[in-house]
Amino acid sequence: MATWQDLQEQRPDLAAAGRDLLYQFGVGLGFLATVRPDGGPRVHPICPILHEQRLLAFIVPSPKLEDIRRDGRYALHCFPPADDEDAFYVTGRARVLDDPRLRTDVARQFVEERTVVEVPPPDDDQALVELDVETVLLTSTTGHGDPEPDHTVWKASGTSP
Repeated sequence: MATWQDLQEQRPDLAAAGRDLLYQFGVGLGFLATVRPDGGPRVHPICPILHEQRLLAFIVPSPKLEDIRRDGRYALHCFPPADDEDAFYVTGRARVLDDPRLRTDVARQFVEERTVVEVPPPDDDQALVELDVETVLLTSTTGHGDPEPDHTVWKASGTSP
């Protein structure tokens, strides 16, 4: 398993494109899929945060948070852009962090990224989660209906094909 920093060091082009797609609306937005206890998928929008070369998120107390605590496997997909069918997708394992100083820094960034609307920092009951990186898929297109999209895949070292 790797981190966002590993992706950034090994494939800065993919990390930059992923950042652009996750932050295309000025704040991090994506759909997070986790694994329910019955093995099925659970998908909801979240606000990922790229902080100091780490892919993080605050997750409210919910079945999704319990999925992360129980299983950890996730997939994160960017919101679709308006002008094309470009996409960024990352999979790996999520884990809850217990680092008060990091939590304070990330909560500050969360608020600062949302200056257009006044938002409070995440509540103490929200878990700070790091999304480790196993596989990345970047799809680049020339617009809607591109018959030959370009797909670039990156896998962390030691990851099965």
